Amino acid sequence: MLSLTSKRLLGLGFRGTETPAAAQLLPRLYHERVVDHYNNPRNVGSFDKTDPTVGTGLVGAPACGDVMKLQIKVDDQTGKIVDACFKTFGCGSAIASSSVATEWVKGKQMEEVLTIKNTEIAKHLSLPPVKLHCSMLAEDAIKAAVKDYEAKRGKLGANTESAPAEKAANA
Repeated sequence: MLSLTSKRLLGLGFRGTETPAAAQLLPRLYHERVVDHYNNPRNVGSFDKTDPTVGTGLVGAPACGDVMKLQIKVDDQTGKIVDACFKTFGCGSAIASSSVATEWVKGKQMEEVLTIKNTEIAKHLSLPPVKLHCSMLAEDAIKAAVKDYEAKRGKLGANTESAPAEKAANA
């Protein structure tokens, strides 16, 4: 009896075009923005991580298995993020958080994106408390991408500064 009721609630065992009882009884578990970003993720892909204008943030949450790679492409002259992309292995909330993060960082200055907080992403997506770690991953990925870009810029600056000194020493 319990098995039959469970199947009916879950919409299993129905024939034809009957509407499953689960669709009528169970509330939607995710906010429509999460579903939208999950079904139509924005900016999926990756850039060449060796490109000096690209910063890569790779973060993960071992407890739930979500892994997020977020990349930013920065205009060296203005310091503005001109493009962003992500690849995420995880739940719908993690994918949606990544998608929102890439939308929010585009067109902003580096300092400005560091002010994006996980609470803002979570509020925008109406994430339940059990899914807040997904928005935390997105914030951490943004920070890691900025840190990676700045580290690359530091290495480039050190290489270009030492180059004239080497030329002078060799002359």
